[in-house]
Amino acid sequence: MTNDKVLYSKDNHLFVLLNISEPGEENGIPSNQYLIINKGKGILLDPGGFGVMPQVLHHLMKYIAPEDVVGIVLSHQDPDIVGGLSSWMEMTEAKIYVSKIWLRFLPHYGIKNMQRFIGIDDQGSDLELNDVVLKLLPAHFLHSPGQLNVYDPLSKILFTGDIGAAEYQDADFSDIFVKDFPVHRSRIEYFHRRYMSSNRAIKYWLKIISGFDIDIIAPQHGYLYKGEAQSGLLSWLDTLECGSDLLDIK
Repeated sequence: MTNDKVLYSKDNHLFVLLNISEPGEENGIPSNQYLIINKGKGILLDPGGFGVMPQVLHHLMKYIAPEDVVGIVLSHQDPDIVGGLSSWMEMTEAKIYVSKIWLRFLPHYGIKNMQRFIGIDDQGSDLELNDVVLKLLPAHFLHSPGQLNVYDPLSKILFTGDIGAAEYQDADFSDIFVKDFPVHRSRIEYFHRRYMSSNRAIKYWLKIISGFDIDIIAPQHGYLYKGEAQSGLLSWLDTLECGSDLLDIK
């Protein structure tokens, strides 16, 4: 587990990496949780599975009380995102934002109070947090059919869910940013080739995010990207064959 890291702080607005779980907890795939705060109210991004909740809560309480979490965004439906949600719902009155296609799926996690869920249409949506309007952007089929990204226009940070995710057995998160993208690529190549649906889906996503000024790409797993590493990631994805591109159909 890494200590929490403030990625951006200015004028009562923060974007915080709350936690990177130990890679050994999930076969070499560390899990990241993030918190956006504006004037004392927070939005939690991908709160994580039940096993990481204690440390996520510990770090969160350094910044705000649980009752000041007014929203939780789920990038998609996987258990490493949703597994601890019932407990977060007990501690907060937060509204839950998720792609509308997963609303019928989430009760299988034992979640009963679906009235607090807001289903996001395929084209995405705006999410107001006091003085800032966050953008919920579609990232469909990367890898989830209903994945959402979150763009914060004040910090210029794009939370990308599984896009950019890395696998590590020997991670050193004293520096949370990718230092050398060509070296890092070996940590992300198998995951992206296997789990991203197609290059067509990637190009659709690249077109969407091209309209935003992005300083940091923050995925749900592993190191973050900025500068040359960010450019390297996006250029590599642009030509990546993955998913259905690799099917040998004759």
